[in-house]
Amino acid sequence: MNFLRGVMGGPSAGPQPSGADTIQKLCDRVASSTLLDDRRDAVRALKSLSKKYRLEVGIQAMEHLIHVLQTDRSDSEIIGYALDTLYNVISNDLEEEEQEENLPKQVDDLGSQFTEIFIKQQENVTLLLTLVEEFDFHVRWPGVKLLTSLLKQQGPQVQQIILVSPMGVSRLMDLLADSREVIRNDGVLLLQQLTKSNAAIQKIVAFENAFERLLDIITEEGNSDGGIVVEDCLLLLQNLLKNNNSNQNFFKEGSYIQRMKPWFEVEDDNCGWSAQKVTNLHLMLQLVRVLVSPTNPPGATSSCQKAMFHCGLLQQLCTILMATGVPADILTETINTVSEVIRGCQMNQDYFASVNAPSNPPRPAIVVLLMSMVNERQPFVLRCAVLYCFQCFLYKNQKGQGEIVSTLLPSTIDATGNSVSAGQLLCGGLFSTDSLSNWCAAVALAHALQENATLKEQLLRVQLATSIGNPPVSLLQQCTNILSQGDKIDRRGSKVQTRVGLLMLLCTWLSNCSIAVTHFLHNPANIPFLTGQIAENLGEEEQLVQGLCALLLGISIYYNDNSLENYRKEKLKQLIEKRIGRENFIEKLGFISKHELYSRAAQKPQPSFSSPDHMMFDHEFTKLVKELEGVISKAIYKSSEEDKKEEEVKKTLEQHDNIVTHYKKVIREQDQELEELKQRINTLTSQNEQLQATVTQQVSQIQQHKDQYNLLKVQLGKDTQHHNSHSDTFQMNGIQTEEASKLKEELEEWKNKHELLQGQLREKDSLIEKLKSSQLEMGTTEQSSQTSKSAGLEHNNELQKELEVLRSQIQLQSAEISKLQIENQKLQVKNTTADPVLGGSGATAANSSELEGRLEQEIKELKSELKALSEEKESLKQHLDSSTSTVAILQDEKSKLQQEVAESKKEQDDLLVLLADQDQKLSALKIKLKDLGVPVEDEDDIESGDQGDEDEDGDEEEQD
Repeated sequence: MNFLRGVMGGPSAGPQPSGADTIQKLCDRVASSTLLDDRRDAVRALKSLSKKYRLEVGIQAMEHLIHVLQTDRSDSEIIGYALDTLYNVISNDLEEEEQEENLPKQVDDLGSQFTEIFIKQQENVTLLLTLVEEFDFHVRWPGVKLLTSLLKQQGPQVQQIILVSPMGVSRLMDLLADSREVIRNDGVLLLQQLTKSNAAIQKIVAFENAFERLLDIITEEGNSDGGIVVEDCLLLLQNLLKNNNSNQNFFKEGSYIQRMKPWFEVEDDNCGWSAQKVTNLHLMLQLVRVLVSPTNPPGATSSCQKAMFHCGLLQQLCTILMATGVPADILTETINTVSEVIRGCQMNQDYFASVNAPSNPPRPAIVVLLMSMVNERQPFVLRCAVLYCFQCFLYKNQKGQGEIVSTLLPSTIDATGNSVSAGQLLCGGLFSTDSLSNWCAAVALAHALQENATLKEQLLRVQLATSIGNPPVSLLQQCTNILSQGDKIDRRGSKVQTRVGLLMLLCTWLSNCSIAVTHFLHNPANIPFLTGQIAENLGEEEQLVQGLCALLLGISIYYNDNSLENYRKEKLKQLIEKRIGRENFIEKLGFISKHELYSRAAQKPQPSFSSPDHMMFDHEFTKLVKELEGVISKAIYKSSEEDKKEEEVKKTLEQHDNIVTHYKKVIREQDQELEELKQRINTLTSQNEQLQATVTQQVSQIQQHKDQYNLLKVQLGKDTQHHNSHSDTFQMNGIQTEEASKLKEELEEWKNKHELLQGQLREKDSLIEKLKSSQLEMGTTEQSSQTSKSAGLEHNNELQKELEVLRSQIQLQSAEISKLQIENQKLQVKNTTADPVLGGSGATAANSSELEGRLEQEIKELKSELKALSEEKESLKQHLDSSTSTVAILQDEKSKLQQEVAESKKEQDDLLVLLADQDQKLSALKIKLKDLGVPVEDEDDIESGDQGDEDEDGDEEEQD
């Protein structure tokens, strides 16, 4: 153990061994020792030497250390030492005092070389993944650090090995759930390296619930007030979302955008911002921009923009935008973020137009931002951000474009001058002495006219007051005046920048607007100025101006409607041929697209320039140049005949377009009629269903009435038997005259009611008979044309049957009433004969009281029966009322059917007249053919001939 004491710093006798010799002895000890304690001590010694003797330990000990990882997994301490030693060998994170000036390049080479040796056997990486799964801190933490270092050195190769290993990424995702913050934070760093530039791993990590865990960590750490852990989580989220449409969609669908809103709840105070908070908020804003970047698919961007509006994130960003005490770089990035959140989204653009700055009086946020853009004291980056915000506000926003242009029109300008409008700020910037303000205002105004011919025509009405006593000048004229003055006006900044901005504005204004071209050509100084600029041989800086002048002249030719005699297309082409030359003109036109700044501006919509001098081209203008360059080149070489043909083709195309639009209008009207008819059919079918439901309901009610009638019939039968039995007792014992008279009166009332009911039934019978006769007259045509009315007629027949049954029941009741009348008369006769007997005999006086009690009881029963009969009468009345309503409905249907039958008869008569005319014509033609000698057979002869042929065929078959 003497050499170990020497390594560990103990006293030793004799000469000290060199570092390489010590490492060799330690490696032999690790390889040959049978005791675990000896191997552990040797690996610990190698760890202590690995930083100072990195190359020697890496060359001699790596194989032995990997062997230890494979064989001694039961001892966590030796595994931890081995992992730490490998990390020191592979990692380039050396301490500052150990670095030398010429060392970094060598260090980088060493780390990548040792990493390549380690991952040459893929089993080593798989072994490392299994060790990372261990819960022991002394194994897991060095394993995470070693794997992170491997990914830094040889990222793509290690990513591929982890991707193909079973559950490789899922094992590493468990690090985010570790309760020990050191391992969790280093796990975030590991996943940062793992997800770099690998879409497949990014998707796996995202679907392993990474968004939920990372957002939870950010919330736990205090959102933007958190430390460096929040920064690491935000960088990992950027890796997962940037240029990955699948993960962006998953982030939106998982409602994670809503969880970003608390990040931007910044207090409006001047207490100061820490550097870490500024960094965190900067990354948070960049993360929002990743979701709504113009390079994303339009559908995904639009859905994210809407989600940000609905959850209040856009409102929170606008609050930061208008807050005080916000650092300049955060304010700039917030403006850029708001720009991309509202770009091309009408709902967000409308909200942004309604935002007001907290000033007195309150001003729109757009006006406040434009004030910063045209103020040359503001930082250049901030002015670029405001320009981008204004461009995004107007992108595909015709409503916003109209509002901006309306602030320039004479009718809407505020006469009091209390408030500054956006149009006034743009005009002020356009004609200021700062070239950068000129350029920004010109580009902003060009975006207000982008793809909007109506506003281009309206802007021609704008008049500017140049000086007191002079007449006002149009905006178009003032732009050309400043352009022609060139370098005569002393300006701050680039000499070319102002002219480039004005030429871009004029090209955008005149393109696709013949009226604007006519106004431009109406000034006789414009065309000579353009031809003079193009024909001169100027320096490299002026070549860009020459190219833009050539483009403006080409637009004046291509969109010329030949309304001015002196500036017709043909004359302008001849002018180019004489003074410039076609080839020279095309060459000057090509200067634009060949310029380096043009290609930079064409890459992305956001204006990003290293210095104000490089601010020359706008992204949307590069699209216009690409569209017009080839068209203008062709137009210059076209002859007058070809122009005439092209105009004729345009006219025919316009005519065709008019015809197509007419047919589209007709088809649209027919579609509306079809929709109306469909709705009508739906209403009719619903009405039909309702009528059918009412019919079935009435049928069920009639059935109930039938059942009730049968019950009443049975009860009446029992009551008649009861009355007959009591009549015998009356014959034997006699009856009082008063009760008999009461019964007479009740019978008379019943007779009257019976007659009334019979009268009503006769009226209903007459109506039903009339309906029957009308139905019989209509015949089969009614059945074929109006099959839908059969349900109502069947219901009528059923009602008629029910009425007949009720009539028969009333007849039976009348018969019973007549029987009762006869019995009453008999009783009266017997009563008169029985009076002397009753007066003479005193023996029956005792029984008279009993008879009176019985009679009273019988009278009560009769009264209850009368009450039941009156209730039945009321129900019959209700039933008759319902039948009257159905009869009225049937009468309406009958009238409709009669009209349709009359129409069908009229059509049949017309057809008969046509057939008669045809027969007359045929007979006249046959007569003419006979006169000409052509044999013509009559229809009767043809039919007889056909029958004779059939008879002959039959005879032949019988012979066979």
